[in-house]
Amino acid sequence: MIRFAVRLSVAGGREALVRLVIIAGAVALGVAMLLAPVAGLNAVGAQNQRYAWLNTAVGPAARGGDGMLWLIRGDYYHGRTIGRVEVAALGADAPVPPGIPRLPGPGEYYVSPALDELLRATPAAELADRFPGHGVGTIGGSALPSPDSLLIVLGRPPADLRALGATRVTQIMTTTPSACRDCYIGFNADIMAVTLSVVAVSLLFPVLIFIGTATRLAAARREQRFAAMRLVGATPRQISLLSAVESTLAAAVGTAVGFGLFLALRPGLAGLPFTGERFFPADLSLTALDVLLVALGVPASAVVAAGLALRRVRISPLGVTRRITPRPPRARRVFPLAAGLAELAFFIGRRPDATSGQLMAYFTGFVLILIGLLLAGPWLTMLAARLLAGRASRPAALIAGRRLADDPRAGFRSVSGLIVALFVTSAATGAITTFVANRGAPRTDSVATTSVRKIFWPEDGPAPTTAQVPAGLGAIPGVRNVTLVHRDTDPKKWQPVITCAELDRLAVYGYCPPGARVATVAPGLVGSASGGVDAIEAVDVTPAEVTRMPILSVVVDTTDQAAFERARTMLENAFPQGQLPASEGEWEADGARPLVRFQQLANVVILCSLPIAGCGLAVSVAGGLSDRRRPFSLLRLTGVQLATLRRVVAIESVVPLLVTAAVAIGMGFLAAQLFLRAQLDYTLVAPGWVYYAVVAGGLALSLAVIASTLPLLRRITGPEAARND
Repeated sequence: MIRFAVRLSVAGGREALVRLVIIAGAVALGVAMLLAPVAGLNAVGAQNQRYAWLNTAVGPAARGGDGMLWLIRGDYYHGRTIGRVEVAALGADAPVPPGIPRLPGPGEYYVSPALDELLRATPAAELADRFPGHGVGTIGGSALPSPDSLLIVLGRPPADLRALGATRVTQIMTTTPSACRDCYIGFNADIMAVTLSVVAVSLLFPVLIFIGTATRLAAARREQRFAAMRLVGATPRQISLLSAVESTLAAAVGTAVGFGLFLALRPGLAGLPFTGERFFPADLSLTALDVLLVALGVPASAVVAAGLALRRVRISPLGVTRRITPRPPRARRVFPLAAGLAELAFFIGRRPDATSGQLMAYFTGFVLILIGLLLAGPWLTMLAARLLAGRASRPAALIAGRRLADDPRAGFRSVSGLIVALFVTSAATGAITTFVANRGAPRTDSVATTSVRKIFWPEDGPAPTTAQVPAGLGAIPGVRNVTLVHRDTDPKKWQPVITCAELDRLAVYGYCPPGARVATVAPGLVGSASGGVDAIEAVDVTPAEVTRMPILSVVVDTTDQAAFERARTMLENAFPQGQLPASEGEWEADGARPLVRFQQLANVVILCSLPIAGCGLAVSVAGGLSDRRRPFSLLRLTGVQLATLRRVVAIESVVPLLVTAAVAIGMGFLAAQLFLRAQLDYTLVAPGWVYYAVVAGGLALSLAVIASTLPLLRRITGPEAARND
């Protein structure tokens, strides 16, 4: 019987072969999309583990032995972060970081391959001159979070590092940042894991719908064939076996192709910066359990789906010819949707304290809403269809309304993938847009990006004198001005000040209030502390007093990036203590990196889910036409015009599409609003034109898919299709 089932699936004519290929293709796409986030979860853990050693300064307190001095700081080049690890061995037992054979001595350094390439391609005055000495090798991949990581392990004399406030350590940190409370380099892998799980669910809903749609391709014809077998003596068990073998064959082929597709796409997937940095391709690995679950679970799911699809044939051999109108969907289908919204609303003012609790609460709510949309879709389609039939003034609208009202599940099934995609798009865009509006994206105005400043905080040691500021700063080609900001010596009035004559001369940083001679500004002239001209306030200090105050910061405004980097290099060499020079834009970019990370994930979901949903819609509409070829042929024989049938098909597809799309978009924005209120106490901000363009493009593409199937009606509704097979 199994051999007969295989032969029937493979050699059952062009229709059977096309169905097998489409189902296998849908399964392959689904398997590849499933493996991508699973491997992504493994890659996040692997990448985060390689951040561990960079947190050595916050590890266990130094024990016996000399150990080494350790200082890590963040440097920048063209907005990219450079991890600068400065070390000095205190004895023969000094620990060695991973990726290098030994500790570099004074005047030696190891660099990552990406930084080594950058040093070779960049003028020394802009970058290499910041690192005294010479390179002695490259850092191995075991210590690099990403192929693009810019890292340097720099050897310094112990006296220099002590003066810079280095920490004595006796062992290299191995605890992953996710399990380390005080670690500040890396990311919370648990948050990323849950986020990627949400991404996986968001992608898998359209994919699973696509697979389900493909497995139902020509379902009516298959039911007729299996019912005919029942009439000639086939048992329900044999019919179940035939269906299971056919589905298992297609699913097994699709699963194998899906694994191959994932391996082929893995280098490209590694280039997607889910965490803000690329992965190594080997990071996107699969465990034996992952492979086993997918390889066995997908075919098993296909068998279950096939069994459910053919349950009417197993009841009776005459089940196909004695069809009755399915029971209409009940209003209780909206309960899961309401439950998901209620869960998100419940946590407004009751947000869980633990991060894991917050993530699970919101994850459950969004999944409930997704399931609720799929369950409530047929009921909403039925209401719209009854309204359409009750107000119809033309035959096409009446026929379409009655057909939709009789079987709203079939009408909604064709657009369900797109509905999920629109919900995910709306929720992600609404949340990200609101977050950006409240937190602010990195500024790109000239003041924030062209001014490099070195701030001397009191804890960094004595402030420099005017004579210690490098005179060559102003001589760098492309430097517009060099400005000194002073600070009040009174600890109760600690504030940055500048003379109004100087500020007015600069102009780009704002203006003093009328009549003022001295004003308070941000520590680096640009920053959240100033925020603009309105935050510049007059202070009761004379200009002569300002010149006697300690220097708080040196700010260099430039006209081009080369001058900016040369000025930064000169400031680093002159003032190596404390935080290294940077622009306000670079600091803000660091703070906004999680936002950029989640925006990238949202874009991945949007760009993947809409095309998958479009494919599902095309297969569903084409399959529906194939299943209804005989009724449509009979209608044509009774005198119904082909144009009328085309309008019927169009209305049957467009009505559930537009009705449920409106609901999905509304639910997406409502879910985003509830989440934002509960987690951040923000109010939803309307998205920009890009969102509306994406939604309009998705709907237009869906309508085009529907329109592209209408010419098939002429070919499949000829008189020969009206006869009984």
